[in-house]
Amino acid sequence: MTRGSKVNLVLAGFMGTGKTTVGRMAAARLGMAFVDTDDVIMTRAGCSVAQIFAQYGEAAFRQLEADVCRDLAAQRGYVIATGGGALLDPAVVEAFAAASLIVCLQCTLDEILRRVGDDPSRPLFSPDRERLARLLAERAALYDGLPHQIDTTGLSPEQAVEEVIRLWQW
Repeated sequence: MTRGSKVNLVLAGFMGTGKTTVGRMAAARLGMAFVDTDDVIMTRAGCSVAQIFAQYGEAAFRQLEADVCRDLAAQRGYVIATGGGALLDPAVVEAFAAASLIVCLQCTLDEILRRVGDDPSRPLFSPDRERLARLLAERAALYDGLPHQIDTTGLSPEQAVEEVIRLWQW
């Protein structure tokens, strides 16, 4: 894909890797609009992600998430921060990959635990290290299979943004 054919910049990866923080900053630097898929999901559902999980279950959330991602993939000029499991659906990956640069942000489990803390808005987060490690391991092949990777563990948000912009402008 040539630079001119990329219409969106998609940040993917596990929770706590910096997708929203880096995405907002990158969008501002690139003069693009920023959107977080979780925000769109909450607007459409009229309730929080945690409430969707509690009331309707993960499958219903994933369906709504896939719909939102496919809708955003058809738009132009966005920096999109996806939820940690958004790219579990191959159709979502295909929709984004058609005309977007997908960058996977990764970091160590210890850093994820430090960054996320005990955030009740994250229904799949657990401060139980082993449970979180299992979830991360389940998704590792998906994340590792994405073409562009940035390890944000030792980076400031500004440094991570520089790496993302470097990939975007390449």
